Amino acid sequence: MPMNPSPLWSLEYLMGQWHPTIGDPSLMGWFTVGAYFAGAILAFWAARHHPENDRRSVFFWGCVGLFMVLLAINKQLDLQTLFTEIGRQVARHQGWMEQRRSVQFWFIVCFGMLASAGFLAFVFFMRSGFRRFMLAFIGLFFLLSFIIIRAASFHHVDQLLDVRILHLRMNWVLELGGIFIVLAAAAADIRQNHK
Repeated sequence: MPMNPSPLWSLEYLMGQWHPTIGDPSLMGWFTVGAYFAGAILAFWAARHHPENDRRSVFFWGCVGLFMVLLAINKQLDLQTLFTEIGRQVARHQGWMEQRRSVQFWFIVCFGMLASAGFLAFVFFMRSGFRRFMLAFIGLFFLLSFIIIRAASFHHVDQLLDVRILHLRMNWVLELGGIFIVLAAAAADIRQNHK
């Protein structure tokens, strides 16, 4: 028996407690958003500086730039919280709220597998340029790891992201580390093309 009489497919009902707002208004939050956009700009610039007949490189940096833009937007809109809230509302409406831990676990396993498979497919597609883009792939791997860990959002995982190394939180190391590795890779690629 549904716990809430509201219609399941009502957008207002599905959004539950979530509303559009700035997800991380701190200085570090805005710094991270700026870093994502800087990474996107450099990636698009790298794509633009490849000859048109080097379509794979243009495609690679275009995809990286788009990925960085999406992560920058998500950083402040906090869309993963919206998806979590939608899941809660569906669980309440369909009456399986008490079994949500099991559903969360399998959702995270499936999300992690799909994200990893997508990354590996992208690596396979770009295999001819893997050595050339290895640094960028390392940065993307850091970011993917951060995204999967954030998606888990279990209590002990949240504690892992709050661990500090030399006064730096683990989530800063993974997220900003990934961004700056991608930035370095794009800058190196641009420099290489200007030689």
